[in-house]
Amino acid sequence: MTTDPPATTTAPGPTRVVLLSVIAAVVLALDVVTKVIAVAQLEHRPPVELLGGLVYLQLIRNPGAAFSLATGYTWVLTVVAIIVVVVIVRVARRLRSVGWAVALGLVLGGALGNLGDRLFRSPGPLQGHVVDMVSVFAPDGRVWPVFNAADSAIVCGGILLVLLALTGRELDGRRTQEKARDNGEDEDA
Repeated sequence: MTTDPPATTTAPGPTRVVLLSVIAAVVLALDVVTKVIAVAQLEHRPPVELLGGLVYLQLIRNPGAAFSLATGYTWVLTVVAIIVVVVIVRVARRLRSVGWAVALGLVLGGALGNLGDRLFRSPGPLQGHVVDMVSVFAPDGRVWPVFNAADSAIVCGGILLVLLALTGRELDGRRTQEKARDNGEDEDA
């Protein structure tokens, strides 16, 4: 006699991997297209003011990370991005949670977008500068660092990952307490 799986069990992993892949592909495509347009339209031009100065479009080639961190370590950021991509691809096989699929898809797409810049843009492989073009509240990143679609996806995915972890959601879609109960662990211990 077979028993039905518990109600908390989610759909098999492949559908979640497809979701992760589609989100990553959309983020990557959006990032590449916006960077191509930014380079073509904003190169050697003053910042373009939008929404009454709330947003500015301005081309910046960033050798470091957000907030001008690690400016002299572009190759390290390239290696970190490669590691992030590899880890997400390996973890994807265990995915059963829609939330984790969305979050990891956002981070993967963003990491691939910026990694593409670091690998293929000047000044050269592993040293390429990331194309950033959105500045909020003031031009030149005076109030907030200039960013791109990949950066936005990484931040949104990172926030979602933190929320999932804080609420006890596991990659398999179960909550931490459910997993402990299923493993026969005593929650009061």
